[in-house]
Amino acid sequence: MPAHSVTALTPPVEETLIEEELARGLAVGDEPAFAAIYQRWGSLVHTMAARSLGDTHEADDVTQQVFIGAWRGRAGFRPERGPLGAWLVGITRRKIVDALVARNRRLTLMDAAAREAGGPRGRQAPAPDDVLDRVILVEALSRLPHHQRTVLCMAFYDDLTQAQIAQRTGMPLGTVKSHARRGLHRLREAIEHDRLPGGADD
Repeated sequence: MPAHSVTALTPPVEETLIEEELARGLAVGDEPAFAAIYQRWGSLVHTMAARSLGDTHEADDVTQQVFIGAWRGRAGFRPERGPLGAWLVGITRRKIVDALVARNRRLTLMDAAAREAGGPRGRQAPAPDDVLDRVILVEALSRLPHHQRTVLCMAFYDDLTQAQIAQRTGMPLGTVKSHARRGLHRLREAIEHDRLPGGADD
């Protein structure tokens, strides 16, 4: 059975050689090699992100961030510390953690600000954790006036403070705060309205 044993060992050896070649290409900034790296590990990265985040759009963003990070940080790859695939998996795990932290920060900000804007209601606004809530949130945001939508999107998705939003948009800080309060109040009302069976009035 020696022939069978040699054949069985061939694929892992070939895989190792291919990975080493791609790693060398990455180290010297070879773009075709990097494209091959993406083709080889892109689906694995996306699958890991999608399973962890439960959202294909966020998984798309994480996948992009992983490979941008790998390209920019290619000088930090050390073959002696482990194979290229394991290095990419490590980057993926860190980017998934970053995405979860950013998501929790957005939801905490929205929930706290919505309670402040709407006053005591006896219960907290439901956090948009599932697919339906995300659809409702996006739809509610789209119906806000332009300035309110801009301020809230920059706070939720770019993780900017109100002072940073004022600096980036050129609006006075007081105006940003006003848009945030009014937008959050309208957003909360819209989300609660859409959550009611049949879309009943508040």
